[in-house]
Amino acid sequence: MRQRTIVCPIIQNNGDYLLCKMADDRGVFPGQWAISGGGMEPGETMEQALLREIGEELGEKLDITRITPWHFRDDVRMKTYADGTQEEIYMIYLMFDCESRNRDVTFNEEFQEVAWVSPQDLHRYDLNVATRQTFIDKGLL
Repeated sequence: MRQRTIVCPIIQNNGDYLLCKMADDRGVFPGQWAISGGGMEPGETMEQALLREIGEELGEKLDITRITPWHFRDDVRMKTYADGTQEEIYMIYLMFDCESRNRDVTFNEEFQEVAWVSPQDLHRYDLNVATRQTFIDKGLL
């Protein structure tokens, strides 16, 4: 089984959290709401990987002003690729509290929608199990 280290930004702006609805045909949690993130590449630091993933998935205009390491966790997940193939992966999640100066998001094909959500409204979204656990651990659900 392949192992991946995943960097996960928990992005906040004026008290609201950025959620991304995953594409229906790919990813670990197709069609569900999640926080963004992705795998570290060889030679990258955690912060370099985090900023690269934010830029790739959410666009270069989203201005991240603060990054603070927060928590880590691991599990085994089945990932579905755009071509329909699947792979079981051991994932190590490195989670970071991030603050953004703005809400200028231009998301890529991994997502079908994004939303800035207040903590009291998080329960209204179909959060994937990992994202739900993250917000439980933060004391927000």
